[in-house]
Amino acid sequence: MNTDKGHGGRQCQICGSRRAGSLRSASSVRQAVARLIASERGNWEPEGWVCIDDLQRYQQQYVESVLKAEKGELTQLEHEVLESLRGQETVSVNPEEEFGASLSLFERVGDRMADFGRSRQFLTLFVAGVLSWMGLNSWLLVAQPFDPYPYILLNLCLSCIAALQAPVIMMSQKRQEARDRIGAARDYQVNLKAELEIRHLHQKLDHLLSNQWDRLMEVQEIQLQLLNELRGARR
Repeated sequence: MNTDKGHGGRQCQICGSRRAGSLRSASSVRQAVARLIASERGNWEPEGWVCIDDLQRYQQQYVESVLKAEKGELTQLEHEVLESLRGQETVSVNPEEEFGASLSLFERVGDRMADFGRSRQFLTLFVAGVLSWMGLNSWLLVAQPFDPYPYILLNLCLSCIAALQAPVIMMSQKRQEARDRIGAARDYQVNLKAELEIRHLHQKLDHLLSNQWDRLMEVQEIQLQLLNELRGARR
């Protein structure tokens, strides 16, 4: 490339223009714009010259490419987030289904009995049964009651019910504690996964914002350079 100091030897290495007033030194072109010109032209010389028209055209082209790249990075970030969420197994599992699959038939029946023993229906039936038993032996069968006062047979039945119900309820409570432990472990896994995902997203956003800030500052400097050149041309 011709780099003579005389005005007659200066020419734009892009379009070949020799207008001395419109030529700028290639060394004053920003590196990012110079790389863009070199990628398209392939014969860029830092010691050569470039006309203001071609320089402004490539500066505008670089700004457009930066803005398009920023938009593309946002779309790519959303895509990566979706893929990262999709690529991992779901850890939120219903502990009732997981624990219930390992129970035997006896344990299932015991849980049903314990649930019924703690319900209002059982309390209502229990009170109604005791009152009916006492009323039947106190008033309806006064002559020949099958369980006269002090209702020894009733006390025996109630003692048997209590003796059977107590261990059933205690075993059911132990199984409920096991369910609670499984549920707590699942909650911990879900919370940990959410925390890791949020931390991963924060790192990506910080990296993206850092890159955007650098590029926006570069675009702003190019725009200020263009404005200064336009003001100088008007003068």
